Amino acid sequence: AHARRFRDGLGAVPGVTILNEVELNQVLVRFHAPGGDADAHTQRVVREVQREGTCYATGTTWRGLAAMRISVCNASTDEDDVERSIEAIAQVHARC
Repeated sequence: AHARRFRDGLGAVPGVTILNEVELNQVLVRFHAPGGDADAHTQRVVREVQREGTCYATGTTWRGLAAMRISVCNASTDEDDVERSIEAIAQVHARC
């Protein structure tokens, strides 16, 4: 359920594409900057989210595209954690 909430929350943010079907706990996200290089922008968002510290998502390559991998795997993760993480990721994306 938390992974699907990440999908829905981030998928509603302008310039964000969800790359995978969310079936278990993984969400693959790509970020686009107007007129920019999506691979470079996605990699920058991943680095800045890690630096910001609300959550820890990793970078990956999926079908040749740079992406952010969100893996919801801690049993103590709750709805508030997910909502705060969505907001933090959206804010980082907006300012990158």
